[in-house]
Amino acid sequence: MAKFIRYQKINKKNRKRMMEYARVILPKVSFSRELFRKELMKCIDWVGESELSELKEWCFENFKEMHSEILTKAFAKRAA
Repeated sequence: MAKFIRYQKINKKNRKRMMEYARVILPKVSFSRELFRKELMKCIDWVGESELSELKEWCFENFKEMHSEILTKAFAKRAA
């Protein structure tokens, strides 16, 4: 039981780190549609449900003009 609780804490910590990772890496790869899409999908897969809405909001605020189609499709896939 203790191992399971410890695993959940580590997992939650890693999800927060992925949010931080997204804020660093996505602006750096935004010049390339394909790199941006790949990194965005990685971030979406790794963040928890509680961080997903935060990630979505942040992405649309920062990349809507450049990659609105990619953002819409990526977040729609996660919702499905």
